Amino acid sequence: MNEATTSEARSMSDDAARELVIATADSLYNLRGIQSVGMDALRDASGVSLKRLYKLFPSKEIIVEEVLRSRHERWMSSVSTAVDAASSPREKLLAIFDYLGEWFAENDFRGCGFINSFGELGGTVESLAGIVRDHKADFQAYVAQLVEDAGAPAWLGPQLAILAEGAQTTAAIAGTAQAADDARRAAQILMDAAGLEG
Repeated sequence: MNEATTSEARSMSDDAARELVIATADSLYNLRGIQSVGMDALRDASGVSLKRLYKLFPSKEIIVEEVLRSRHERWMSSVSTAVDAASSPREKLLAIFDYLGEWFAENDFRGCGFINSFGELGGTVESLAGIVRDHKADFQAYVAQLVEDAGAPAWLGPQLAILAEGAQTTAAIAGTAQAADDARRAAQILMDAAGLEG
């Protein structure tokens, strides 16, 4: 933490300070995991004093919840932007896997933040587990809607969603973007079987 960061944080509105803390926490949690990042580390990285941190967020659990909600909004927005840019129903579904490939290739990719959070805290913090479940359910519903819009059989939606989820975990463990290409090819085979043409 430097003097300029601390001074800047002091002069921020509460809303701006909240956004700064959430963005900082998101970055630190992605890099180091949730449990290893305490409030002192968050203070040091954001420049927001501990007193103000606790005023804005009475507990670390609340910060984690806000980080996950923010991630959910960004994830759904990014996926839908990629999908909306595709021209045909089949290409819209494949755009999910193209987006995953771009995401997996980012330098700071450490896997799905929701899966990681659930692995760290899902068994002990029910509110966080609920946010993770809701996020996954929203993504599955989104894929199901794309499948319905394409006129394909309903069974295709859950299978494509599972491919996307599996690719995220595989890419995080393998440390490469290859899983997105593998999942995309498997998705094409499933769409062929469902009679969904280009």
